[in-house]
Amino acid sequence: MARILVLNAGSATLKARLFDVTVGEPRALAGLHAGGIGSGTVRYTPSGGDAWVADDAGVAGAVRETLRWLEHEHGGLATVDAVGHRIVHGGDLSEATAVDDALIDYLRGLEAMAPLHNRPALTAMDAVRSLTSVPMVAVFDNAFHSTLPPEAATYAIPADLAQRHGIRRYGFHGTAHRWLALRAANLMGAPLESLRLITLQLGSGCSACAIAGGRSVDTSMGLSPLEGLVMRTRSGDIDPAIVSYLARREGVTAETVVDWLNTRSGLAGLAGRSGMMQEIVRGAAEGDPACDLALSVFCYRVKKYIGAYLAALGGADAVVFGGGIGENSAEVRARICAGMEWCGIEIDEARNRAVAGGAARITRDDAGIRVWVVNVDEETLIAKDTAVLLGLSG
Repeated sequence: MARILVLNAGSATLKARLFDVTVGEPRALAGLHAGGIGSGTVRYTPSGGDAWVADDAGVAGAVRETLRWLEHEHGGLATVDAVGHRIVHGGDLSEATAVDDALIDYLRGLEAMAPLHNRPALTAMDAVRSLTSVPMVAVFDNAFHSTLPPEAATYAIPADLAQRHGIRRYGFHGTAHRWLALRAANLMGAPLESLRLITLQLGSGCSACAIAGGRSVDTSMGLSPLEGLVMRTRSGDIDPAIVSYLARREGVTAETVVDWLNTRSGLAGLAGRSGMMQEIVRGAAEGDPACDLALSVFCYRVKKYIGAYLAALGGADAVVFGGGIGENSAEVRARICAGMEWCGIEIDEARNRAVAGGAARITRDDAGIRVWVVNVDEETLIAKDTAVLLGLSG
């Protein structure tokens, strides 16, 4: 049996899943979710069994606790043939890559462009390397978007500056968008190469993607994961002049303002709350005007991107919702799709409210564009990419 451990490290979470990749598609054997990293205590929830709480020791501590769980319950690292890591920003790397010193140095140089993401993943890599020499593979979120055409990838800034500093639109959440596209094609019983899809990864981070023939042709995130949709604490699209304007008016550096746009903006900034969508929806229902505005801005921005991508694709066969918000908030899905009957998006309210995990179609039978809700499974794709690169799959 060939087994791969996948680690998906975020700023406040660590998801771990153990796969058997011996034959066919990866088969999940076990999983563990660590939540609350950075809050003082971390809650560990296994896919089977009882949850427990441990003192917070950052991402490295969460990795060590995860490996102790693996040792106690599933034979430990000695039974693992490889470890796959999700990396948000891989720069110019467009394929899964074996982890070595040179790759780690390269990824550290990209931390400034994905400060909430690359650092935790690199910390997880370092923690594993300190304990074992098992092969590791990095799978990059931006790799799926390496197919963006020049008109979608290029910023209208002086070409020499862009070339000298590697400034272009990279896009992120690629593993999630790739999964949503594959699942949609399977659900529709159609070859992926024949479909035009708009995929929506809506969670703490949010992005949209236009997919034609299985290839990303446009996406909402850009040089960094800050561009695009409104997110839990990130602003998404803004006038770039705001950065220097606020820096002057507040007497701070531009870097400080960018940090505010990453950590104090988005739903949290608009509503003055945590930024968790369920809290925003509840506040809006209770008549809180700040929550209602935050919800309206969020849904309007997504709707605008759907319209833009309908234009870019020349129409679409389906819109696919995924991510914590996309999968779990019927209110958000309904608001985003409201008033889009003109293009063939006609939501069936009962179907939308009945979504409860798995995959579901939420449009009427005669709708011109189907809308699906799909559970995102990045870890399975990371396991598959790791197995293929290392020749572990049967």
